[in-house]
Amino acid sequence: MKYLLLLLLFSCAAGGPIDKAGWLTGTWQSNASGRQMLETWVKLDDSTFAGKGLLIREGDTLLLESVSLEQRGGQLYYVPTVTGQNNGLPVRFALTAIDSRRMVFENPAHDFPQKVSYTLVNPDSLLAEISGTVNGILKTRQFPMRRLR
Repeated sequence: MKYLLLLLLFSCAAGGPIDKAGWLTGTWQSNASGRQMLETWVKLDDSTFAGKGLLIREGDTLLLESVSLEQRGGQLYYVPTVTGQNNGLPVRFALTAIDSRRMVFENPAHDFPQKVSYTLVNPDSLLAEISGTVNGILKTRQFPMRRLR
């Protein structure tokens, strides 16, 4: 009985929603809105991915945001820190939906966006989307990206 309990504890501790996000790792490029952007993701450990959003402008690379995916207590969070927003503080979006090809994170209390999603279209293509209401009007911005090799 003691061994069964230990086995259950270890199997519950291992894994979780972050295991379904492995496809996000790598470097992705977007040319949405005529702006060249890069997004890079690396797996730091079993519960954390680190990401950066970069803007390429006239040969210069500018940091737009630092992001992490953090699994805490079985819950997954998308945590961006965006340059020039929220007084430089991170904002936490909780996972509301996930499967092997899509992740959706929401924070209804945030000004904009309230929702962030990533959808894997195929192994070398994804669609990032931010959405929410501003002054009662639903706004959506899409960022189609392709994987850089």
